[in-house]
Amino acid sequence: MRGGALGIVWQLLRGIGYIALYVLLISGTDFVLFNLGWCLIYLGFLLFLPIATPIVVQLVLGFLTGIILDITFDTGGVHAAAAVLLMYVRPWVLRLLTPRDGYDAQDSVNIHQMGWQWMVVYLAMLVGIHHLAFFLLELGSFQVPGITLAKIVVSTLYTSLTLLIIQLIFFPTRRRNR
Repeated sequence: MRGGALGIVWQLLRGIGYIALYVLLISGTDFVLFNLGWCLIYLGFLLFLPIATPIVVQLVLGFLTGIILDITFDTGGVHAAAAVLLMYVRPWVLRLLTPRDGYDAQDSVNIHQMGWQWMVVYLAMLVGIHHLAFFLLELGSFQVPGITLAKIVVSTLYTSLTLLIIQLIFFPTRRRNR
């Protein structure tokens, strides 16, 4: 991870890239699985932030990301609410998944640093929480529980698998020295 102003600029560029990729390419109906699974790839920006990112910055970034998507798609705050919830829960999940030796200051959420098991549990928990909030808010009720649960499960698997592939392709392979 890069430090200082260069690190901030890099994170902002990553955020713009994830949001642009989602808005321009993936948000259409071409990437929907059987009208049940949506790939909300913009979550990669929020989930792959450095571990040492302060909670207030995480909440602000979650809100800004969500509100940009809500304005773009006219979804009335659904993305913003789910993204803020995601960023609120993220530090607790990171604490729950803390390795025996703890995190280093320069650690980032990276499959090559943290390992497969850690990354799968991390993504499944946080993407699942986000999608639970997102689809329940989108529907406004729990009147059709079978379809709602199917959307949550299929979308969680679809988004998590996509983010795992992104991690394997685009994130550096250097391992931490412990």
